[in-house]
Amino acid sequence: MENSITIREYGPADKVAVMNLIRLNTPEYFALEEEADLNEYLENKRELYYVLIFDGDIVGCGGINFVKNGKVAKISWDILHPEYQRRSFGSQLLRYRIDKLKTIEGVREIMVRTSQLAYGFYEKHGFVLSEIKKDYWAKGFDMYCMKYKMKDLLEKGR
Repeated sequence: MENSITIREYGPADKVAVMNLIRLNTPEYFALEEEADLNEYLENKRELYYVLIFDGDIVGCGGINFVKNGKVAKISWDILHPEYQRRSFGSQLLRYRIDKLKTIEGVREIMVRTSQLAYGFYEKHGFVLSEIKKDYWAKGFDMYCMKYKMKDLLEKGR
């Protein structure tokens, strides 16, 4: 099917494609040393991780991790192929995960830790900046900690 988008759970066979995505975004969005961090994440720290497939190719990925006994969900390792940025693919992948989190009992907060290079994307989707740490990821890559406006989750009485 032409121009079809599928989002599905990540599997080990997807690792080469996902690692290629971070390389395609280095150094513009990721520091060189973050490639090893992503590898460690995929091997040992991944909880829920998804790939976005367009016309049969993996062009995006992103995950969810939980802290504080599942009360806080962290959006993690969002990466999109440069040719597919600014075409709503990242928005679709983020909305997919937020919608999934709205169905998980006990989740009270959604947060993301990103950089100054991508925080505007999350702000556009309802995340509010709560903290900045200079040179956190690497020199020149600050951490922007953001929290999702939880109105939708709180209205459900969660």
